[in-house]
Amino acid sequence: MAMEICTKTLLMPPPLFPIDEEEEAKSEHNSIVFDASILKYRSTIPSQFIWPDEEKPCAKPPELLVEAIDLGGFLSGDPLAVSNAARLVNEACRKHGFFLVVNHGVDARLVGEAHKNMDYFFNLSLSEKQRAQRKVGDHCGYASSFTGRFSTKLPWKETLSFRYCDDDDDGIVEKYFLNVMGEDFNQFGRVYQQYCEAMSRLSLGIMELLGMSLGVGSEYFREFFKGNDSIMRLNYYPPCQKPNLTLGTGPHCDPTSLTILHQDQVSGLEVFVDEKWHSIAPNSEAFVVNIGDTFMSSIKWDIQELPAPSSGKQAKSKEVSGILFMPKDGEGGEATKWAGGRKESKDISGLHMVITA
Repeated sequence: MAMEICTKTLLMPPPLFPIDEEEEAKSEHNSIVFDASILKYRSTIPSQFIWPDEEKPCAKPPELLVEAIDLGGFLSGDPLAVSNAARLVNEACRKHGFFLVVNHGVDARLVGEAHKNMDYFFNLSLSEKQRAQRKVGDHCGYASSFTGRFSTKLPWKETLSFRYCDDDDDGIVEKYFLNVMGEDFNQFGRVYQQYCEAMSRLSLGIMELLGMSLGVGSEYFREFFKGNDSIMRLNYYPPCQKPNLTLGTGPHCDPTSLTILHQDQVSGLEVFVDEKWHSIAPNSEAFVVNIGDTFMSSIKWDIQELPAPSSGKQAKSKEVSGILFMPKDGEGGEATKWAGGRKESKDISGLHMVITA
């Protein structure tokens, strides 16, 4: 699953193809440095971040009306609430694979702390953030755009990714930040340890809902995904002086099973439905759920995230790009294609949690 807090970009899952570590290492020596503290003030955008005209965001995309599912009502076992929630999710998955969950039981104070700590991290100097630099061939750590892997159509964003395992009772997230950032990040690690645990619980409730909507019972997918191995990603989309030229995240498809996203107050998430891009309005009380390709192999849908259109005043954007949830080793097949989205290049942040099969 992926959870994301919006005003920073959507989660980009790890590539499903092998990474050529030698080529990646070479490119890192010659790549542009994406330092948001400098680039966010520049009126000229480096050419590596300028996207083709046909892929640039439109100023006012139509809004996609997505159903808000009362997860608490569903989990209460009330027959009417269960029937209604299952029906709405089934319809949403057949249309585009997106829905909202409200009354989800995740403490708003924890979500607020997750956003607050994300702001703290991305406001550090580049050298401080690079203490958690993603290593070649790894999917965890800090990355400034994809400057070490690509040379064109770069996303206007920074990310911080880390692993979470539902079977691990030893504080895997806390230990990660203690090891890479030091004791000053003890509280930071505790917040995201608790956040990942909350997202894992939420994901299993959503799996119950998906099982009922497909007629296989509430325990079918819940048991399959218990003990998941996941990636949590924090996405930050810095301000951009020319947001009409670039994207926070390019068009893509999620190859995972489930993504859970929490948006902040800055819009930018877009979904491709009926041959056009639609926006999903931020809702601080809801999580956006995106059913990935491994779960939706029989239903065609794509998503994209875009940088927000220029509005004179540049807002920050962040997303706590939650977690990539995967079943236990040996269970589940390979994802069929990238799941898609694009994000506008406003200052945004977000929390994103993803489950993959």
